Amino acid sequence: MCQNAFVPYKATLIPGDGIGPEVADAAVHALKATGVEIEWERAELSADIIMASGESLPLHVVDSMRRTKVGLKGPVTTPVAGGYQSVNVALRKTLDLYANVRPVRMLPGLKTRYQDTPIDMVIFRENTEDLYAGLEHEVVPDVVTSLKIITRRASARIARYAFDYSRANGRKRVTAVHKANIMKLGDGLFLKCCREVAREYPEIQYKELIVDNASMQLVMHPEQFDVLLMPNLYGDIVSDLAAGLVGGLGIVPGANIGEEAAVFEAVHGSAPDIAGRGIANPTALMLSAVMMLIHLGETDAAARLRAAIEKTYAEGKALTRDAGGTASTEEFTAAVVANL
Repeated sequence: MCQNAFVPYKATLIPGDGIGPEVADAAVHALKATGVEIEWERAELSADIIMASGESLPLHVVDSMRRTKVGLKGPVTTPVAGGYQSVNVALRKTLDLYANVRPVRMLPGLKTRYQDTPIDMVIFRENTEDLYAGLEHEVVPDVVTSLKIITRRASARIARYAFDYSRANGRKRVTAVHKANIMKLGDGLFLKCCREVAREYPEIQYKELIVDNASMQLVMHPEQFDVLLMPNLYGDIVSDLAAGLVGGLGIVPGANIGEEAAVFEAVHGSAPDIAGRGIANPTALMLSAVMMLIHLGETDAAARLRAAIEKTYAEGKALTRDAGGTASTEEFTAAVVANL
């Protein structure tokens, strides 16, 4: 998608709420410093807007994404055990953003219990079905059923995306994660599709792990994993587990990619307790912006921004509190821009 330098890209900015606007402004500032021209459509979305409109995904957000095809999104508050539907789930289903992509990689200089372990994996999660279809029913009082939806189309599509990515990026191993020993039909179909697709990529090693064993292996020996491929629910849980190995959700990027549109987002929460204090860590959204640049074909700018973020961590002088420093959001951003 790389285009003429004099024609700016068009993209939707969804700042979100809580710390969302702060980290979104930091990411936009870093993107501007790369020299890539982006014309932003700002689509405001917050818990207050959702409650006022009565829709978890108001039309102005969908319309903007359909115009620009590319979005950068901060966190939006989602109520627990009631209230409106998750904005993320609604956005993914409405725009058919079927591939959730979560790179998990150790940043230099960041002190974690795994700091000496070479962790560098990419997690691919099917994004549109499974239990996240949201089909629940109270059969009788206090008895609820939830439907787990697994289809050949969705399973084969995410498997092919993961294998295509692996081939294009020199990844050597794909591990499908499942619970087909118990859910023999649903997860069995997912595995069947993964196996069929894997046969088309003989140069890539393919293996399978039951999700509980995979979780244990991730904690004990995370360096063994290269690419992980899984249905929606397991992918949601395991990708957060993996983020914890490298420092938490504040430093791990995410992308939701479909055939017509893509949204790049920080996957951490809106953290209302620190909103407005200027101490939020914008790393996750900045690294999501790196993924956005790659999607746009601006690979040189993406590499420079990633290198600037990594250099800032390696120097250790301008890190935010959650990363062991004392810097403000603004100071961290200034350091990244200076390292560009």
